[in-house]
Amino acid sequence: MLNNIKNILLPLNGSGDLESVMGIALEFAKRFEAHLSAVVVGSDPSEVATLAGEGLSAGMVSEMIDAAANEAQRRAIEVRAYFDALMRQNAIERYSPSSASSPPGEHVSASLDVLDGSEHDAITWRARLADMTLVPFLATDADPRASETLHAILFDSGRPLVIAPPKPPKSVGKRIAIAWNGTPESSLALRCTLPWAKTAEAVQILTSPTYQRRGPEAEDVLAYLRLHGISATARTFEPIDRSVGSGLLTAAQEFEADMLSMGAYSHSRLRQMILGGVTRHILENANLTVLMSR
Repeated sequence: MLNNIKNILLPLNGSGDLESVMGIALEFAKRFEAHLSAVVVGSDPSEVATLAGEGLSAGMVSEMIDAAANEAQRRAIEVRAYFDALMRQNAIERYSPSSASSPPGEHVSASLDVLDGSEHDAITWRARLADMTLVPFLATDADPRASETLHAILFDSGRPLVIAPPKPPKSVGKRIAIAWNGTPESSLALRCTLPWAKTAEAVQILTSPTYQRRGPEAEDVLAYLRLHGISATARTFEPIDRSVGSGLLTAAQEFEADMLSMGAYSHSRLRQMILGGVTRHILENANLTVLMSR
């Protein structure tokens, strides 16, 4: 069986409920006998100073920086305690790839690094050497940098991004819906989905005339999957209220999918922010695990 998931990057900003993303992280780590590389990023004093704006004294800005640093430290301590407790409960070995001379062997391992806020860009660099990055769902009250991190990984890592749903799912990867529109982005997402699709109970290709671009059609995708020993079906869906994203999520729900794979931002991110788009709709409304590639 193809198994190229050995390093799972797990950025944790400490905001919101970690139960869903950590449950999926453990599930994937055990399924692929992979290493969990968790990262927590603290506050960046330069960001706080920029947000402070004009009209504040140096003393007031300093107080804001200290308060942000203390909050970030508190959040990092909470995340570390939660992470450590889960690793102990699941008897998972702690292992630091950067300091160890040899891998831990064919079993699950984990590490957690706390980075200074100025090292925020380093998450994207780490993602380039991860087989996938798993992030929490973007809650409306989440740290604004969580959205920045998600999009930075999506655009700059060259690796798949998996987004946990808002609530812990009953399963992940048993029934997989693959959104297909013939683009290079959907092609990469298809390739990245193979490790899950090979062990899935059912796989379905979802296409729509409104969503399709110039490129291979659904029948070509089915033939490609058969070469990998994967049996799948195909279904055409229609937009709902002129929303392709809504139609896609409804089709995935009717298939009883617990995982959706798709290419992201075939149109520019700015265009989708202004006019809306499939990627934006999925990011804001999905209630299942989503794999995105760009």
